[in-house]
Amino acid sequence: MDTSVQREGKALPEASLPFHRAMPSLTHMALVELERAGILKFVISQNVDGLHLRSGIPREKLAELHGNSFMETCSSCGIEYLRDFEVETIGLKETSRRCSDNKCGARLKDTVLDWEDALPKKEMNLAEKHCRMADVVLCLGTSLQITPACNLPLKSLRGGGKIVIVNLQKTPKDKKASLVIHGLVDKVILGAMDVLNMQIPPFVRIDLFQIILTEALSIDKKYVNWTLRVASVHGQKAPLPFIKSVEVSFLDSQDYKAAILDKEPFQLKRRTLQTKSFEMVLKFNFSDGCGCSSTEINIPIDFQVPADCFRLDRDAIFQKLRETAIQDSCCGQNAVIEKKTILSPNSEVTVYAIITNIVRYNKTSKSTEADSLSNGDVKRRIDRENGTETSRKRSKGRKRKSKF
Repeated sequence: MDTSVQREGKALPEASLPFHRAMPSLTHMALVELERAGILKFVISQNVDGLHLRSGIPREKLAELHGNSFMETCSSCGIEYLRDFEVETIGLKETSRRCSDNKCGARLKDTVLDWEDALPKKEMNLAEKHCRMADVVLCLGTSLQITPACNLPLKSLRGGGKIVIVNLQKTPKDKKASLVIHGLVDKVILGAMDVLNMQIPPFVRIDLFQIILTEALSIDKKYVNWTLRVASVHGQKAPLPFIKSVEVSFLDSQDYKAAILDKEPFQLKRRTLQTKSFEMVLKFNFSDGCGCSSTEINIPIDFQVPADCFRLDRDAIFQKLRETAIQDSCCGQNAVIEKKTILSPNSEVTVYAIITNIVRYNKTSKSTEADSLSNGDVKRRIDRENGTETSRKRSKGRKRKSKF
């Protein structure tokens, strides 16, 4: 937070995107490509925006020293849960959700450190290990002033490793570095990728949601009382931040009345003859920060036909969606990845994956830019010149912004 701006009585700048829709920068995606090529071995971050994980850095190759605002963890069995919404607490406190493992069920905790919290041993030990093993430690966009993290790069020197620092201002560790570049991280990384003749991959964001159709026969068994609900895959009470509203219409418009669900929970109740089949059209209107304004999904309904249950290969579905989105240069593509039934109450649950953003990073020498592509009628250009960090308001005014 810029205290000089506050002293002058000026308003603080507003974020251009909601925190939960923050996009990886050109540097984030360049690091992903370097990791895939086997050049980058490990990433250490003090940011809590979760963008390294969301961009595609494998969890086992990432140490988030100050936690992740979108991560919950089970202190009992150790399972981590990456959310599409910002976890409501900080300071390693219990949240409102429980571990989904049937053998566990313990309360989950947030992972973001508060002022008095010690750095997590597991993350810190991994960071120290990889710094000692490194041939080169790249310090990108960090002041190298917050201890003990600022001393991690020095551990590479004992094994003959080198330190490279890229930052706009001088740092206390500049004298220990083999190379210091005072400049914009994105421009420097762009030049490095040019020299290596490597492409910067586009960022494709995939979000998940579930459609729950609950049904119950009337007393005379002629009608079905049914409820449609669009919900988060993280729990029916969890927020669904990327969906603004859902418009429900029916192809047989004479028998059924359309509806607009404009607040959570997105829920619709209707009554239908048991023998009547029909088709619903759900138009999903997306929130700010998504690459497209809306998309539609058709859902055929026949209460006399039992539902098929299946679970598809999630990674394969995700990869196909990414390839299609990149080829078509648009968002909104979706696919079913799972369908299951629940006996009580009698419900059919369908889980969907949907492309909500695609960002291409232009490789130009004049500027560092990203094109955010949507479904054809929405196209935004985003400046990414200094975008390796996302601001995060913390309790007691603490700021932790650095990255190696």
